[in-house]
Formats: sequence, structure tokens, C-alpha cells
Amino acid sequence: MKVLFIGGTGNISASVSRLCVERGMDLFLLNRGKRGVSIAGARTIPGDISRPDDIARTLGEEQWDAVVNWIAYVPQEVERDIALFGGKTRQYIFISSASAYQKPPTFPVITESTPLFNPFWEYSRNKIACEERLNRAYREDAFPITIVRPSFTYDTVIPLAIGGWDEYTAVDRMKKGKKVIVHGDGTSLWTITHSEDFAKGFVGLIGNRRAIGHPFTITSDEVLTWDQIYNLVAEAAGVEARIVHVSSDFLIRFDKSFEGTLLGDKAHSAIFDNSKIKAFVPDFKSTIPFSEGVKRTLAWFEADPGRRVIRERTNDLFEKVIKAYERQPGE
Repeated sequence: MKVLFIGGTGNISASVSRLCVERGMDLFLLNRGKRGVSIAGARTIPGDISRPDDIARTLGEEQWDAVVNWIAYVPQEVERDIALFGGKTRQYIFISSASAYQKPPTFPVITESTPLFNPFWEYSRNKIACEERLNRAYREDAFPITIVRPSFTYDTVIPLAIGGWDEYTAVDRMKKGKKVIVHGDGTSLWTITHSEDFAKGFVGLIGNRRAIGHPFTITSDEVLTWDQIYNLVAEAAGVEARIVHVSSDFLIRFDKSFEGTLLGDKAHSAIFDNSKIKAFVPDFKSTIPFSEGVKRTLAWFEADPGRRVIRERTNDLFEKVIKAYERQPGE
């Protein structure tokens, strides 16, 4: 099977790329080569997808069994892909986001039929708009789409709501015995998925003709509270977490971006029903518990000092918010 990944070396996609090669797919990676990640067995096509005329010349009349765009975020980008790959691929897989699901939720368990609605986060609204354009292309022109909605999938990022992801700030604070912030009271439920587990479900969709026209959520079945998540990160770092619970509304006073990432996402419980992906990919099963996966992630960060990015702006935010919150009457 001949497959083209636009991207393919990122936090989620690198694991998928490796599994594709392992399963014998003829994998091509179209990217700029800036990450310095090598996928053994995959062939790289140097190029910048934001320059579609150049890409059209580079790819020529190549035909693909599947094209996956890991880095499309706004409708103009999927519009470009429709033009580039219409009639040239048997399947186009778009990476959307589980944050597109209804916020706040009106039902505790999220399925693919949960409405797409997020008034808080532009990122999510753009993903919804991309899905709408692709669904129209499928209905009107038979453009062969499959939509995948990951949720907080990690490997080479630290899955914390504040001071994590591509920075090491929150873990550094834990190691130094400093306080860290958990939004809300720490008891809301969340789902975190290791990218290697995600890959098992995703690769089963590539070339799967039954998946054309369908959306899929792919997550772990492990559900944790946010306090458990932070405590497991601290445990993996060999320390105890000194947690301060701060409401999302209070955090937004200090940084408006939290309106999207918290009210539009992590402030709400996220429990997913994976029945659909399991029906289409029967061998899909998540096997990496967060307690194990986060140890791998921290080991990856520890292996290279350059990965342990500590941002003073984030540290300043921690200190300002904690000081203001603990100064409140009754705190």
C-alpha cells in the first residue's frame, strides 16, 4: 500500500509512521525535515505543503492509496488538499481534534455522534470548519475522506494542562518542591492516550474502504482525574506534587488563552466510547497505562538537556496566580 504523510514525524505521527513501516506499507513523508526525526524505512519527500504549486510539481501525477495530513488546521488548508489530491488518492485522512466535541457537554460519554460545538476555542472551531468542508467534498464530489479525532495524545510531550506539553516547566517546579496549579478541584475526569496505542487504531484505518466517509475517535479507555495525572507525573519524576487547585475562571484573568484550552477543553470531563474504532479495527486495544507511558516520556526529555525547556513566563504565571489565589479571603 502506497501512503503519503504530510508531516509524519511529530508527537503523534512518528509512532504511526513507524507502525506503518513495520506493517509493510510503502510510506512517503512530505515535510521540511526540520524536526530531525528519522523514520527508518520511510522515504522522505522534501517540501513545504504551504507552497501547493511547488508540491504539485514535485508529486506530479503520483497516485496514492492514502494521504494523511497531520498539519492541517484551517479550511483553506483542506481546500488546498482537495485541489492537490482530488482524483489522486483512494483515501484522504484528516486529523481533527476531540476538542471539537460539544463544550460544555450535555452527556457524560463522548461518541462520534456527540455534536461538534466549541464557542470557547478558535482552534477547535477551525477544525470543525475543516470537517464541514471535507464532508461537503465527500457528499458533492466523492472525495474519499476519513476523519480522526485524537484527544490529548502524548509521547514526546508532557500531558499537563499548565506548564507542560512542549515545555518542562511544571516538572522542573515539581522537582524543586515548588507548587504547581491544577485547574478546578482536580476531580474532573480526563483521558490521556500514548501515541503508540493511538497508532494501533489509526493504522487499521489506512486503506480501510469501510472507513470512507466516517469520523473516528481514537483514545485510551483509561480514565484519570487531573489530580491523578499530576501525581503520576510527579511520581515518574521521583517527587511528590505540591498541588494548588485554582478555578479555570480565575486562571483566565491572568491568561486569556486558558479560555480555549480550559473552558474549551480540559475544564470538562472527557470520557470516550471507543466502540466504533474497535468495530472497524477489531485488534485495536490500548495497552500502555499512563503510569508507564509518562515514565517513557520523562526519560525522553531527560535524554537531552535541550528538550528540557523551562519558560520564565510560565514560572512567573505560576507565581502570580498562586500568590493571588492564596491571598483571597478564606484561602
